[in-house]
Amino acid sequence: MERPAGARALARTRSAPWVENLAEGVRPATREETFPVALAAVVAGFVAFVVCYTRGYILLYGDAVAHLGIARRILDSRNPGLAQLGGVWLPLPHLLMMPLVQNIEWWQTGLAGAWPSLACYILSVIGMFRLTRRLIAPAWALVATMFFGLNPNLLYLTTTAMTEPLFLAELIWLTLLTMECVAAIRAARNRRVAVRLVLIALVIVAAVFTRYDGWIVGAAAWCVLTWELSQNREVWRQVRPSFVLFTVLTVAGPLSWLAYNQHFMHDALDFMRGPYSAAAIEKKTSPPGSRHYRGWHNPAWAVLFYTRTAQVDAAVWETGFAVMAAALGGLVLAWRRKAERAAALLWVPLPFYVYSIAYGSVPIFIPQLWPHSYYNARYGMALLPALAVFLMFALWRLDERWKTSLPMGSRLLQPVMILLVALSTIGMMYRIPAVLKEGQVNATTRVPFEAAIAREIKTFPAGSTILMFNSEHIGAIQQAGIPLHQTLNEGDYDSWTAALKAPASHAAYVISIAGDPVAKAVAEHPQGLTELTVLCTSGQGCARVYKSDVYRSNASYAPASSAH
Repeated sequence: MERPAGARALARTRSAPWVENLAEGVRPATREETFPVALAAVVAGFVAFVVCYTRGYILLYGDAVAHLGIARRILDSRNPGLAQLGGVWLPLPHLLMMPLVQNIEWWQTGLAGAWPSLACYILSVIGMFRLTRRLIAPAWALVATMFFGLNPNLLYLTTTAMTEPLFLAELIWLTLLTMECVAAIRAARNRRVAVRLVLIALVIVAAVFTRYDGWIVGAAAWCVLTWELSQNREVWRQVRPSFVLFTVLTVAGPLSWLAYNQHFMHDALDFMRGPYSAAAIEKKTSPPGSRHYRGWHNPAWAVLFYTRTAQVDAAVWETGFAVMAAALGGLVLAWRRKAERAAALLWVPLPFYVYSIAYGSVPIFIPQLWPHSYYNARYGMALLPALAVFLMFALWRLDERWKTSLPMGSRLLQPVMILLVALSTIGMMYRIPAVLKEGQVNATTRVPFEAAIAREIKTFPAGSTILMFNSEHIGAIQQAGIPLHQTLNEGDYDSWTAALKAPASHAAYVISIAGDPVAKAVAEHPQGLTELTVLCTSGQGCARVYKSDVYRSNASYAPASSAH
């Protein structure tokens, strides 16, 4: 009698020479095991989406609004094309949203960013389960997946246009594929190694074009696999073409972004030192004469701030200390077991963010530490996969030990941990997750301000050309629901530069916000402008709306269609 497909898959797994620890029930997950996890991820993701969408949480982050704006302007601008990608934020998230955000309703509501993030969440949960099944017993792999997938901060980000869901999916799958490739190298399965090298290269390229953390994670994965191949020269000789392709793609990602910045921004390192870089933003937002944030050129403070933020993002109240301690213990235990060392790639974001805080002008503020506010709290989410995996690895090893020395404790450990995960999830939602709270706090003044500008824009005649600096308050254009090519903005260098020299001659309406380039241009060239209104909101600079007395529409700039 022929065995069922699941039994055949399990038999193949058990007979595979590259699989270790089978006596302890550790093996790669089968499709039959993965399907329920994927289904649960779909349900959890859609529940989170419904909750956040109905409560208006999707567009709380100014960065989410900006990501949608960049994705929109690639096709909807006076000079559409790759130059509209900008030179600081990496392009893959915008390219994924680009076809969806052309629907003006999805742009206004944020749905264009929610769908890709939801898909990435589902992929990351599937990857988390498959990764942990290679490390720990099935029951504990499910608990680790629950800890990761039910995290309220992650569920909230899943409904936004932020880049975290995409990067977490890439980080998890890159680690998983690297682990599989290492096991295949040791088992001398050349074809499997060759295929995995190509897949890993593609994931590295995706990660490199998603977040700068991906540059370091990709380099670390390359080092791991190069070392493993150097220990097995016969395998290396057989997979040399795939390894060369793997290396070329790994290097090509960062080099192509440097070339892009050089071509369009005239500085290969514009993302590090340009006007929209982290250093420039930190300098601009710091009050004159103020001291630098804690962690500036101080790695010890940087470690404290980042690890504390990761704890707050991962678990409720002060239980994050226990989670971090247990996860670090799990890392030590896993490192002693040579087969699991590649999983340490999940910890690469830790040194990256410590360096970024100390020397990259990237402050992180959380209420638990001075100055007791919210800023970049979401960066701690990069460590969530590592905490989930290695926390459960430590508990699994404890469970294995207790099976002989403390049987009752062994039977209770997993149910108690499931209960604690559920209580942590409920507690974080009750207290408002840190990442969601940051969005709410930072949207308090921005959203009403942009809504006021949007209401004013809606009073303009249809198709009116508007001169406005979009980098900081593109949400006003988004809420007004007008195509971006109807505006003169900094994304179109030639028309923008000409308009700043004579605002009244180039746009029917001019919107300046205190301190921006349009405000400076109006102060220097006020001729032909009549001030209509001044809009001021607490915590934001005042916006002034002008009507041109001399503007005559240029047919070449007229909107092609109002039905975008």
